[in-house]
Amino acid sequence: MNKPFDKIKLHGFNNLTKSLSFSIYDICYAKTEQQRKEYLEYIDEQYSADRLTDILKDVVDIIGANVLNIARQDYDPQGASVTILVSEEPVEQQTFDSNETPGPLPESVVAHLDKSHICVHTYPEAHPNDGICTFRADIEVSTCGVISPLKALNFLIHSLESDVVTIDYRVRGFTRDISGVKHYIDHAIHSIQNYMSEDTKEAYQMVDVNVYQENLFHTKMMLKETDLNTYLFGITTDDLSSEEEGEIRTRLNREIQEVFYGRNLPDVE
Repeated sequence: MNKPFDKIKLHGFNNLTKSLSFSIYDICYAKTEQQRKEYLEYIDEQYSADRLTDILKDVVDIIGANVLNIARQDYDPQGASVTILVSEEPVEQQTFDSNETPGPLPESVVAHLDKSHICVHTYPEAHPNDGICTFRADIEVSTCGVISPLKALNFLIHSLESDVVTIDYRVRGFTRDISGVKHYIDHAIHSIQNYMSEDTKEAYQMVDVNVYQENLFHTKMMLKETDLNTYLFGITTDDLSSEEEGEIRTRLNREIQEVFYGRNLPDVE
């Protein structure tokens, strides 16, 4: 059981900035040039700036915040961006759980943000030759004050399906207590993984790279088990020969490994 982190009596407003940012990668295979074109069109429709705005506005409602401003943009040939500035709704005697535990699931999430923002940027792309298509969405939740955006992580992971996830959490700046002493973090944290539910931990292979003295935390996630049909766009395994199926599996596995490790793998003769 984690030891509770003692509350700090502050001189004034908590000036710490806590940023949670993560990239999700959804990888698929589109056999023909036409199917790859249709895949990009599908992604652009599913994740247009208008639809992303609706998604983020739902997130704002779920976490109990007010929308201050929305900026959104669709791009040519594909991709979109949305940024929402949010503020905290008035609450009575609100207490915040700073323990290193998973946040609530989508159907029960409650949180409050102050002087904060939520943003998303999408990056759909397709390999010109081998049929691999990779969709990336970058999401950031940044907060100032006593709360941590880590409590939103469990909701976000359960709301999005992905093959690879890279997550960064950083606490920046400092706040002073009533004695004038600077504090560079106001809650205990050992690993981002501790904010994820058990089903997520079981589904993904995870690796941590943390720099504790700098309040920097990084976790990489890769889905353990895969069903090839979930990666095929416009076709199913019934449309493939056993040889084609094996080649596609190899290509998909290579793409997932390269994204997870952040480097190109050498070609195998």
